[in-house]
Amino acid sequence: MGTVFSFDVRDRPTPAVRDALAEAVAWLHHVDAVFSTYRRDSEISRLARGELTVSDCPPEVADVLGLCEAAAAATGGWFTHTPGGRLDPSGLVKGWATERASQILYDAGAHNTCVNGGGDLQLRGEAAPGAPWRVGIAHPLRPGQLVAVVTGRDLAVATSGTAERGHHILDPHTGLPAVGPASVTVTGRHLTTVDACATALFAMGPEAARAWTLEQDGYESLVVTTADDVWQSEGFPAPRSVK
Repeated sequence: MGTVFSFDVRDRPTPAVRDALAEAVAWLHHVDAVFSTYRRDSEISRLARGELTVSDCPPEVADVLGLCEAAAAATGGWFTHTPGGRLDPSGLVKGWATERASQILYDAGAHNTCVNGGGDLQLRGEAAPGAPWRVGIAHPLRPGQLVAVVTGRDLAVATSGTAERGHHILDPHTGLPAVGPASVTVTGRHLTTVDACATALFAMGPEAARAWTLEQDGYESLVVTTADDVWQSEGFPAPRSVK
């Protein structure tokens, strides 16, 4: 998937938890082998070239494509798994894979964890007894500074922007690079949808992203514009950001 994953497990490292960690790592390697658009031999690359049908692929391919279609419907078409007319579900796969890895750990008894997939996080439980997780959101226009610190339990956090990878998000309606804000951070319960929503809100642009967030239940957002203005929804789990 062209990125780095990390695991922060705050529970006692029982044999079951250690086995689950190995299983989660193996799962992420499997997802990379199936869905990576960087690999010509991945099922998603072969599907895009017409060498395979969906029924020829592992069952999770059909699952992911269904989730992508649901995300497109939920965002009014601003999320797409066919940017520029080519098959690429990366805007959802990373969050989906990270959330699944988190679930593997949870099922093994690790109930206080942070799984980080390239800067997008699935948080479970607490960082310590009575202490929520704290997640710094990098300021997209001020290297080395934070724009906010998110706190919470059982929370997903995803950010889309141009600071790390440049203009890599396309406007699904034009096929051209999206003229979005500097960054959009979205929080919710499940990283699968939160990650997709962050991509969609960036493509929408700052004003539409704000309007969409205010209409939703269960999602909050923080938007940093290219003019260095900061807006966050009322329920965003961080103190009001100050420019």
